[in-house]
Amino acid sequence: TTLAVVSGAFGAGFSATVALVLGFANLLADGFSMAVSNYEAIRARQEFAASVRKTEHEHIDKVPAGEREELRQIFRRKGFSGVVLESIVATLSSDKKLWVETMLTEEHGIARGALSPYRSGAMTFAAFVLVGSVPLVPLLIPALETQMQFLVSATLSALMFFLIGSLKSLVFARPMLRSGLYTLLTGSAAAGLAFLTGYVLRTVIGIDVA
Repeated sequence: TTLAVVSGAFGAGFSATVALVLGFANLLADGFSMAVSNYEAIRARQEFAASVRKTEHEHIDKVPAGEREELRQIFRRKGFSGVVLESIVATLSSDKKLWVETMLTEEHGIARGALSPYRSGAMTFAAFVLVGSVPLVPLLIPALETQMQFLVSATLSALMFFLIGSLKSLVFARPMLRSGLYTLLTGSAAAGLAFLTGYVLRTVIGIDVA
């Protein structure tokens, strides 16, 4: 998004200073927005898990036999039977905390362990600002001509797109080159669209950049 803002500004014929101001404003606003969104999403998952956990506690207190049968059905579907199955049910149901956590995981699909919403939000903001500031670095070098500033900015951004895509391949087990090129393509397309929009507004509509 930072490169898109910079591209749109240069496409419209704005100076590097204007592009720099718009880029930093977008960088901080977008980073904050993504951090808050991440924070809220994790908080919502935690609140949902707490609500389900409370419900399971109530069910175990009120209808323990029914909850044991649910445990039995869950592990029967996993292939256990006979004495082994009954041993599993007896072991899990003897520890209420373990019983509840097992129901959360097996019945509701809620994984154990949770990210810290504060830490996750802070890391999201820091990562976004760190990587998103790359397209702005050349604009801080007044010795470069305007066109060269944009060229260097686009080149550095393309490198970051490719690296980010390549790192994604480690998480999603995809071919590194393909993942890198895909991210590079989508990022470049967004920047190109922004540049074209700025150019069209300047030439067709007649934006005054003075």
